[in-house]
Amino acid sequence: MAPGLLGCVLVSETEAGAVAVRLTETEAYTGESDPASHAYRGRTPRNAVMFGPPGHAYVYFTYGMHFCVNLVCLSEGTAAAVLLRAGEVIEGEELARSRRPAARSPLELARGPARLCQALAVDRSLDGADVCDPSFSLRILPAASFRGGEAPPDAVTAGPRVGVRQAADVPWRFWLDGEPTVSVYRPHAPRKRTGGRR
Repeated sequence: MAPGLLGCVLVSETEAGAVAVRLTETEAYTGESDPASHAYRGRTPRNAVMFGPPGHAYVYFTYGMHFCVNLVCLSEGTAAAVLLRAGEVIEGEELARSRRPAARSPLELARGPARLCQALAVDRSLDGADVCDPSFSLRILPAASFRGGEAPPDAVTAGPRVGVRQAADVPWRFWLDGEPTVSVYRPHAPRKRTGGRR
């Protein structure tokens, strides 16, 4: 499912307008057999959407400051999701830029999972959204259906996952080869403790 989402378009419509992002990087996570997955220790209120029906958004808050969005991809009761890591803003660039004023170029507007959510105004209110429902504000479109064009034949590359402590070497991160909006690979680095007693 993760490589199949590359080239698809995630659209978010708000009162301010619409932003569309062509997905260029994804990352797969299974459930209780994957120590890097949020579902590894079973179902919780936070990850419940991962155990629900496929085609729904699993949105979580991380590091106390960022949202990330995943798409649930297996049958109900089996936790698995694909993290949407990066993309190219192909519609609504001005609106995306107003949400991402620190971006130095259009290539950085949705380069990385937190930036992608900022550009699209995705937060926990969209957790559980049915992104396959064409009438919903957050929805996924096949590459060929957007603007009525055909999807370009991009080469897909696979490699290790980003920033996870366990099972990081599993090659379940996928990206469009040569695509400049793909995020920079960074292995997991333990967080340094700050403050407290020495």
